[in-house]
Amino acid sequence: MPIHPRGLPHRKMIKTYSYILLDDIVLTHSLFLPTEKFLQELHQYFVRAGGMEVPEGLGRKQACLAMLLHFLDTYQGLLQEEEGAGHIIKDLYLLIMKDESLYQDLREDTLRLHQLVETVELKIPEENQPPSKQVKPLFRHFRRIDSCLQTRVAFRGSDEIFCRVYMPDHSYVTIRSRLSASVQDILGSVTEKLQYSEEPAGREESLILVAVASSGEKVLLQPTEDCVFTTLGINSHLFACTRDSYEALVPLPEEIQVSPGDTEIHRVEPEDIANHLTAFHWELFRCVHELEFVDYVFHGERGRRETANLELLLQRCSEVTHWVATEVLLCEAPGKRAQLLKKFIKIAAICKQNQDLLSFYAVVMGLDNAAVSRLRLTWEKLPGKFKNLFRKFENLTDPCRNHKSYREVISKMKPPVIPFVPLILKDLTFLHEGSKTLVDGLVNIEKLHSVAEKVRTIRKYRSRPLCLDMEASPHHLQTKAYVRQFQVIDNQNLLFELSYKLEANSQ
Repeated sequence: MPIHPRGLPHRKMIKTYSYILLDDIVLTHSLFLPTEKFLQELHQYFVRAGGMEVPEGLGRKQACLAMLLHFLDTYQGLLQEEEGAGHIIKDLYLLIMKDESLYQDLREDTLRLHQLVETVELKIPEENQPPSKQVKPLFRHFRRIDSCLQTRVAFRGSDEIFCRVYMPDHSYVTIRSRLSASVQDILGSVTEKLQYSEEPAGREESLILVAVASSGEKVLLQPTEDCVFTTLGINSHLFACTRDSYEALVPLPEEIQVSPGDTEIHRVEPEDIANHLTAFHWELFRCVHELEFVDYVFHGERGRRETANLELLLQRCSEVTHWVATEVLLCEAPGKRAQLLKKFIKIAAICKQNQDLLSFYAVVMGLDNAAVSRLRLTWEKLPGKFKNLFRKFENLTDPCRNHKSYREVISKMKPPVIPFVPLILKDLTFLHEGSKTLVDGLVNIEKLHSVAEKVRTIRKYRSRPLCLDMEASPHHLQTKAYVRQFQVIDNQNLLFELSYKLEANSQ
């Protein structure tokens, strides 16, 4: 057998390259061809292959089968969000299953195709609708213990949720909506709930939807915008109002009590908190489909698809960062505050040991918040050992030389790993902005391969299950509930106010 120069058997190398090329196309085709159009082209390719001579025609059919198998295997649950894709897949599947030449030569593949089509949820509106799904409370809107203790499952745009929409006087209505609903749909539901007038259409025109942050910042949402629920900030809320009352909108009162006293963080060991952080963030990370990373960065070019799970994971990272700052700044006793800094540094160390770099980064950034880092008298109380350890952590999170220190550390880790997800998005954005998707009307294969390679690193990080040794006890459940429903201050001005009350003259 001919040997490739690098020592790999030539035939095996060709097979590897073929798989990578196939994977590149499936992961990145949406950048230059919508999924429905892509499937239509695949369908036509198979049909045309039927009129060719046996060797070439059979080869093309086999290529179609390989592509469809890989497509279904990769997309899985996302296909229920693809309008029009279900019919095309079903038609192509029937053509393939009826083709005797394929069935004889590739019986194993055709059986696998049958299994995949049976398990993947295809969105085919004309057929009987699937049983109604359980309605989910929107993340953070309803702080229910039973809900937060359940294992997190992936959100899909077609999922129905309960959410609150507030009025200018801070009263609210609870509506039932699709996660992917447009602003116009949301306003329609609000209008129906309010029964504002006998002419709902007029009410819809007079209402606007506004996202109001805890800082008072307001964003007017356009009627055609969709998927707005998961793009809200940590303590942001949706308000429905008339244009005349827009300027008068004010944020809801702070959701946590800004008062002295020990919170749960003071009663829990750092190992327990770190392990619960890792366990929860692994659940959230596992919920993010690898294609959400591509869609999040490239949606402006190819049209928006729901990236709810990735957006929730990014929000959680910000939430942990603000949680660290909130807990430190709500601790009035200097000695206890120094102990809290020490505890957070321990938590960061254990998260790093767990290969949970998302939590590690979030905790370090929380301690680096300007309102916390200015507390000179508090930091001076830290033992030298912890000061040195924190300096090492700051060096690891330093973005200098394109995050060189972080990249060296994560390159030595074996799965399971929870990466610092914002950096993956930064890398994908760099790939996107650094070169064109189409060059002279032709697809830039090199760019698509680079994008797909970055996505495959995510696949590698999740290629093995996470195993943490955590006890199941009432105390364990209490800690789990605490970690999964942090209540934080995300208003930087308020954090600074608290900081200056603690140490007015710190530099």
